[in-house]
Amino acid sequence: MVTSLKEPKAATGSGKGLRLSLWIVQVILAAWFGMAGVLHAAVPITQLAPFAPWTADVSPALVRFIGVAELAGALGVVLPALTRILPMLTPLAAAGLALIMALAIPFHVSRGEPQVIPMLVVFAILGAFVAWGRSRRVPIQSRQGKSAHPKAANTALSSFRGL
Repeated sequence: MVTSLKEPKAATGSGKGLRLSLWIVQVILAAWFGMAGVLHAAVPITQLAPFAPWTADVSPALVRFIGVAELAGALGVVLPALTRILPMLTPLAAAGLALIMALAIPFHVSRGEPQVIPMLVVFAILGAFVAWGRSRRVPIQSRQGKSAHPKAANTALSSFRGL
């Protein structure tokens, strides 16, 4: 009798599809938040205000802080997974980007800017998807072969368990 240790094709195929989907979304998040981060962190407020009116109404330090957070998230959502060095940072970065978008929603609602809400919701969902996928379904293994989601990352991302 011959037994196989391989999973059925349906199971392995769906895992490959999820991995590919996660990588695509990670690249989209990195590109989007990388561009937004550069704009918010480096472009003068006077040049930024016509395209992002909220930047003229808040402290320049807050705009710069948001830009730096977006840049850190953009790097964190791709580099740890790509290099397999501390890959548990990838779902944490994705959760941080989702949080930035979730906090931006009530801010823009209070300013009477409902036109940006759909975009914010989409990027919050994409960030939550990566946080869930990279922490629960298909975590990246570190170079040392340890699981990409140690207890600390699992605790930090416990809110995504029910998704």
